[in-house]
Amino acid sequence: PPRPAGMGDAPEPCPQAPLAVLSKVELRVSCKHLLDRDTLNKSDPCVLLLMQTQGQWMEVDRSEVIKSNLNPVFAKIFTVDYYFEEVQKLRFEVYDSHGQAGVGTHDDDFLGGMECTVGQIVAQKRVTKPLFLKYGKFAGKSTITIISEEISGNNGYVELAFRAKKLDDKDLFSKSDPFLEIYRIDDDRSEQLVYRTEVVKNNLSPIWEPFKVSLNSLCSCEEKRKLRCVVWDYDSRGKHDFIGEFFTTFEEMQKAMGENKVQWDCMNPKYKIKKRNYKNSGVVVLLDLKIHRVYSFLDYIMGGCQIHFTVAIDFTASNGDPRNSCSLHYINPYQPNEYLKALVAVGEICQDYDSDKKFSALGFGARIPPKYEVSHDFAINFNPDNDECEGIQGVVESYQSCLPKIQLYGPTNVAPIISKVARVAADEERTKEASQYFILLILTDGVVTDMADTREAIVRASYLPMSIIIVGVGNADFTDMQILDGDDGVLRSPKGEPVLRDIVQFVPFREFKNVSGAATGCCL
Repeated sequence: PPRPAGMGDAPEPCPQAPLAVLSKVELRVSCKHLLDRDTLNKSDPCVLLLMQTQGQWMEVDRSEVIKSNLNPVFAKIFTVDYYFEEVQKLRFEVYDSHGQAGVGTHDDDFLGGMECTVGQIVAQKRVTKPLFLKYGKFAGKSTITIISEEISGNNGYVELAFRAKKLDDKDLFSKSDPFLEIYRIDDDRSEQLVYRTEVVKNNLSPIWEPFKVSLNSLCSCEEKRKLRCVVWDYDSRGKHDFIGEFFTTFEEMQKAMGENKVQWDCMNPKYKIKKRNYKNSGVVVLLDLKIHRVYSFLDYIMGGCQIHFTVAIDFTASNGDPRNSCSLHYINPYQPNEYLKALVAVGEICQDYDSDKKFSALGFGARIPPKYEVSHDFAINFNPDNDECEGIQGVVESYQSCLPKIQLYGPTNVAPIISKVARVAADEERTKEASQYFILLILTDGVVTDMADTREAIVRASYLPMSIIIVGVGNADFTDMQILDGDDGVLRSPKGEPVLRDIVQFVPFREFKNVSGAATGCCL
């Protein structure tokens, strides 16, 4: 099959109101009877999820690699937006991964693919289809099963830290290599894999890395729903040895909050029957549990939060000399330049939500007086103690006053501005009132220089009462902005941590400047 493309082009401009997201959907994937491509061991499968955008398949996300297994149940949960009115085409591709080469190289063996729509999966809840190779050829008896679940309004998540003590030793010449799996037991008594820990080598008292799961995934937001936890001894050939299991609920787990700990006997039912003095096959301890509630923008507004807007303007040299008519910052006495047009068009919509109509106005990428050193987060009214302007008109006046006094320079570092607003949002969240929601409006002409730092800053900000609107001014390449938007896949930090919430919306102003203000507002 063709290799997954990179990030796609910007979506077509939409002067009408965009489709409303009906809900988010979690997809769980498993396969059976995969083709065995390896000579000595079984295939090491990995699943890639692709979505069709403007006729092109683009990779959205991928699962972990499961070693030596032709019937894998993947721990990775794919999350996609579900638009009721739209036909959203998905493609699942299964590959045999080869060690350090990873997935997505020419060394991988294609094990099969399957196409369907999000609507089909949501309607049927469980879809099992055969996998196909190139040219419509069946991949033997291989099948793929997708189970869907709509995420409820409670978007909280829980952080769990487990360890075990004195587990049974299943290895002859060394100690067991234990890992833990947690399954949710549904109403039909089927089990859904919630999480699989890493393997701790050669250790009968392992401490597993803390991990996060959504409350929806863990227990369908039902505290009394039964959970089955299984401890295995890892085997590189895929034949893991069963050590023991225990049953619990999220309600019981919550006893581990604070200084408390909860522990369970890890039981092997066969040993319990056969061995008269059998006590357990070890003990599993929940060292810590933290519950985090995740609120949407609407939750904050309905809860009485006040909106605080910050405008950040790109003053880098790539915009062109303001004295030149080709510059995006051209000072024209007869009509506003591109930045002013974008500022007024978007700002007038935003100020309707701001109760005191005061905007913090910042600039970045310029040399500023008095020493003319480069700054990436300066107040455009040159008052560091109070960077607020009275309404959009106040921002416009500060911008026009600021422009002749600075030197456009660079680089285009966006992370400092995001981090600055995030610090204020974090301080606000620490207060008991938490009465403000922060929106950062960034006006820029294109390529971001500090992309890695910006991704990191956005992931950190996604945990705070904060959203970011990026408006692209001019005709530059806005690929970086589309990546930050995350509409074609979950944005991740350089270390791979995903955003908790999708907080970035990118708008190329060139596609919207001739559209009515109301329509522009809808697209934001």
